[in-house]
Amino acid sequence: MDMQVVNLTDRLGNSKMMSILRIQTCLLKSMVDYLLSRGFVWILPIMLAKSTDPLWPDPSYSIEKRVEVEIYGVKVKTMQSMIVHKRVLVSLGPEKIFILSPNIRIENRDRHATGRHLYEFTQLDLEVAYAKMNDIFRLFEEMIKKAVEDVKKERREDLELLERDLKIPSTPFRVYKRGELEEKYGANWEEIISIESVDPVWVTDIPRQFYDYEDLETGEWRNYDLILPEGHGEVLSGGEREYEYEKMLAKIRRDNLNIEDFKAILELARRGLLRPSAGAGLGVERFVKYVCGLKHIGEVQPFPRIPGQVIDL
Repeated sequence: MDMQVVNLTDRLGNSKMMSILRIQTCLLKSMVDYLLSRGFVWILPIMLAKSTDPLWPDPSYSIEKRVEVEIYGVKVKTMQSMIVHKRVLVSLGPEKIFILSPNIRIENRDRHATGRHLYEFTQLDLEVAYAKMNDIFRLFEEMIKKAVEDVKKERREDLELLERDLKIPSTPFRVYKRGELEEKYGANWEEIISIESVDPVWVTDIPRQFYDYEDLETGEWRNYDLILPEGHGEVLSGGEREYEYEKMLAKIRRDNLNIEDFKAILELARRGLLRPSAGAGLGVERFVKYVCGLKHIGEVQPFPRIPGQVIDL
């Protein structure tokens, strides 16, 4: 999908774009209201920091370039996700937080064709101190179901214009283990389960970054992705978190990460101040794409940020 050839006047002024933006507004209001009604504190995002999500060794890692700039004589990175800041906040401040967090991930150009990837996007990112995996499952299931119900109730005409027959998902969502899916479907398990499912599904036990909890005796990871149906794919990643100093340090070294990038969170862990927690980040544009029944994520953003393309504006 080549966004360069689309006239911006036609794109932004047409009824389809307006319907998508109204549905997005309804979804965001519904989810924010849900979290606020349950005692979450709304945190404003960080966009430049010395520490950010390494995204390594995530099996879906495909970063072409890490963006760093120098300010006040110090090198800082653009935010890839606020996981480190979330962990500090729920350890020293409010125990339940959320952020509408802009993320910059310069994906490999070949991801242009997936219809699901952007190099600049927003996460509805949350973290809860002392929470477990099932707590986060129930929270997102309720929030997603309510958001879909609100759109069907309040934005019926927009759904009709988009010719979208939107199904209210049944809860609780089914839970799979990654290993079981790989054994049954092979390497393309995510694509297959997304096409075959009629409701979103959880997939657990995914080897990932040092901060997700890993049971070193069993090898099981207490983390999860949420996979949308109809071929829309993964929309959320999260997990229970590591909080023990020696274990975190060993995993950082194992993954060949720079210890200096994570010294603040390591120091909290060393002092016994890093609380256990769980959380997740939901990709807003991917969720809107699913709710609107769109084929390409570039249709969601007024000024699309698709891998390999830089539009004039």
